[in-house]
Amino acid sequence: MNTRPLLIVTFALAFAFGALGAVFYVHQAAPIAQTAPAKPTPAAPTPDKADPDEEEASTKWPADAGSPEQVMYAQAQLMQTAVGQLTPRRPGHPNLYVIGFAGDGEENVFRNEVEFVEHQFTQRFDSAGHVIVMINNPATLTSTPLATLSNLQTAIDAVAERMDQEQDILFLFLTTHGSREHELYVSLEPLPLDQIGPDDLADLFADTHIRHRVVVISACYSGGFVDALKNDTTMIVTAARTDRASFGCGTDSDITDFGRAFFVDGLNHNDNFKAAYDEAAQLVDSWETRDDEEHSYPQFVSTPKIEAQLKAWRAGIRLGPPLPFKTSAPKQNAVDSLTAMR
Repeated sequence: MNTRPLLIVTFALAFAFGALGAVFYVHQAAPIAQTAPAKPTPAAPTPDKADPDEEEASTKWPADAGSPEQVMYAQAQLMQTAVGQLTPRRPGHPNLYVIGFAGDGEENVFRNEVEFVEHQFTQRFDSAGHVIVMINNPATLTSTPLATLSNLQTAIDAVAERMDQEQDILFLFLTTHGSREHELYVSLEPLPLDQIGPDDLADLFADTHIRHRVVVISACYSGGFVDALKNDTTMIVTAARTDRASFGCGTDSDITDFGRAFFVDGLNHNDNFKAAYDEAAQLVDSWETRDDEEHSYPQFVSTPKIEAQLKAWRAGIRLGPPLPFKTSAPKQNAVDSLTAMR
């Protein structure tokens, strides 16, 4: 019996079914391959947008910023400009240097918070010429360095070179979303930016000899950074316990709850970081009780050595008046936090 025709037919059918299977597989797999990675858990439930047009305008990539590649290329010059504006330390007493970091560019709240801290420490706490800020926000792309891990390293190294590392104090403030895995969310689409974990933050100080530090982190689960940062000359303040979210972010917010409580209220009423924290913790607790939220439990870690150095710093500054909170892009009916308690 001649089996050749049968073999040819069998081969043809197998080839046809294989081709159909490949087409089906590609059709099913293609959408998966195009799916973007999931965004880390936000710091708190994000409220609905009150004004979609306003939010779209606030997060739109500006036409004069150039391409994402050009923005990244410009960072060296922006950081050089920011570092070049640092003024020499004032002799005779400890100086305070401030670095502010607004990590998430999708919401104005973090930019507002860092810019307020910049103005508050410049005008109230006598730190003019000793402040560097980094912000992820479309509106500041051409004027302010990005809040990235590499720019933060550059800023810390620059401050370390200019300060008396045995006497002066670094005040580092970071505000953004935080995840349950204890990562600070760093984002400005479409730029590929690294997230920041506790060890990443601690490693930034590995090659410096900055002795006295105050680190304030306004983010969910920020208590997870305490163990990596603490030592006998560091004060650490976080907006939440290691296992708790914090509140007040989102597109409807001008400043986070902790930022309002610690900076706008606490540091406008006190010149002492511990006293400011105590007031802030009470305010946050009362607001969360009122709103029936799970309590965030802000954290405070300090030591006698950093307390003594901060006392010496306060003795050498000329304290300015309280600074009203105003956003860079105020919304209609915005309320001054000093005249209306939340």
